[in-house]
Amino acid sequence: MRNEKLVPRGVGSDIRYAQCWEDADILLAALNIQPDFTCLSIASGGDNTLAMLSRGPRKVFAIDLNPAQLAVLELRVAGYRELEHAELLALHGSTESPNRQKLYQRCRKHLSNSARAYWDQRLHLIEAGFGSAGRLEHYFRLFRNWVLPLSESRRRIERFLTEKSGAQRVRLYDSEWNNLRWRLLLHIFCSRLVMGRLGRDPELFRYVKGSIAHRIVKRTRHAMTVLDPTVNPYLYWIFTGRHREGALPFALRRENFDAIRAHLDRLEWRCCTLEEFLEDPPDGFDAFNLSDIFEYVSPESYERLLRLVVRAAKPGARLAYWNLLVPRSRPESLANELKPLTALADSLFACSNTFFYGAFVVEQVVSQKSQINGLEDTRWYAPACEPPANIHPQGRVKEGGSAAFLPQLCRG
Repeated sequence: MRNEKLVPRGVGSDIRYAQCWEDADILLAALNIQPDFTCLSIASGGDNTLAMLSRGPRKVFAIDLNPAQLAVLELRVAGYRELEHAELLALHGSTESPNRQKLYQRCRKHLSNSARAYWDQRLHLIEAGFGSAGRLEHYFRLFRNWVLPLSESRRRIERFLTEKSGAQRVRLYDSEWNNLRWRLLLHIFCSRLVMGRLGRDPELFRYVKGSIAHRIVKRTRHAMTVLDPTVNPYLYWIFTGRHREGALPFALRRENFDAIRAHLDRLEWRCCTLEEFLEDPPDGFDAFNLSDIFEYVSPESYERLLRLVVRAAKPGARLAYWNLLVPRSRPESLANELKPLTALADSLFACSNTFFYGAFVVEQVVSQKSQINGLEDTRWYAPACEPPANIHPQGRVKEGGSAAFLPQLCRG
């Protein structure tokens, strides 16, 4: 792994993700965070790290190799410290507001010198709402403003974003939305070439095999028919560039605001890679939010990172991570150290509103010992837990052998 540190172009100056595009609801259900937990989270857009704070853990460490991502996290934290809930939504860009510059000025005093300098030089991003400041959000904005109108009328988009039964959504999608122009435009816009130029760094596709567009097209249909677009904050943002009440990510919901604010002092962030952090971790960890970082490295590097995670974990610790385009799950060489919680992961993934992912992986430390480069730690067995009682499986569909697209499961 030392020879394969993934540092995409623009790291240090460009925000890649101004929001977390992974469903925090299923993340929290998977990790089952308790008050005595110490957690590790990939910072990314910051909102899922803050969602973990809502559970009142003892400590959350957030790490990211890109200082621009930590500037986003800092601004979120400052918003929770200084603003009321409605003001935070305005600063984020979830709601319309002419006062974002004034809201930012109130938050400035809570920022570090480096984060303050970063945002002071990018006040145009503040004016637009910092939730739209990332490269991926820019990619979605291009889709919303230039691609979507070529295929779908405003009236048809509004119809899809109004409440309907599943059967009505399927009928509308198949009879009106899913026309030849829509399929062609989606295949072009979601191609490796266009996505690499406009949405994600081409280096992030190093281990992707096969057509990207075909998978995204299939998953989009799932999101617009099996899932309910009216309560999906991620799809709603892609189509409108805003959120609405009833379609907000976990960390931005009114009912979670006070719990996050109350535990901000338990959050610490560092600018480093996961490998660097885990080589000398400050504590043993009970829960890991690892985003989708593993698909950007080779299978060999992925295995080494998993071993480092296991070494830093407490008995029974859980790992949660996503597969976007590259399948990654515990290799057989770690069968004695990590137990896949497949039933739990499948049940939760079927409820996920972040429809573009191919799989959600949950694993638990179960081994008696972990050995990494001659370093050995003692572990003892911790049994896996059953899926939460409020998750009700009603069907199961596999895509490419991964835990993907399990339709019509619902939260109780």
